[in-house]
Amino acid sequence: MKTQNGFTLIELMIVVVVVSILMAVAIPSYQDYSKRGKIVEATSALSDGRVKMEQFFQDNRTYIGGPTPTATTNFTYVVSNTSLTTYTITATGTGTGGMTSFTFSIDQSNTKQTGAGNPWGTSTTCWVVRRGGLCN
Repeated sequence: MKTQNGFTLIELMIVVVVVSILMAVAIPSYQDYSKRGKIVEATSALSDGRVKMEQFFQDNRTYIGGPTPTATTNFTYVVSNTSLTTYTITATGTGTGGMTSFTFSIDQSNTKQTGAGNPWGTSTTCWVVRRGGLCN
C-alpha cells in the first residue's frame, strides 16, 4: 500500500476559510489604526496653530492676519472667522489615505469640534479620534 502525501481538498478549503476570516477582521482593524495615526497629525497641528495664534495676538492685539498651519500630507488647514477677538482653525482631510471625510477645528476659546462629515461621529466639544464617537 502506498502512503498518501499532501493535503486533501477539504483541508485546503478549511485553511482558506480560516485565513479569509482572519483577513476580514485584520484589514478593517489596521485601516482604523492607520487613520487614528493620521488624525494625530491634524490635532497636533491645530493645537500648535492655536499656540501660534495666541502668540500673534500677544504681539499684535488682534487675530487678523495670524499664521495658518502648513498643509500636511493628509490635511489642509484654513484660518477663518478672524477678528480682533476671534478665530477658527479648521483641518480638512485630503484624499490621501481615505481622510477626505474628516474635519476638525479649534477656536480662540479652545473649543474643539469634529465636523459633521466625520464617519466616526461628530462633536461640538471634542475631537472624535476613534470609531464610535470616542474623544481624546
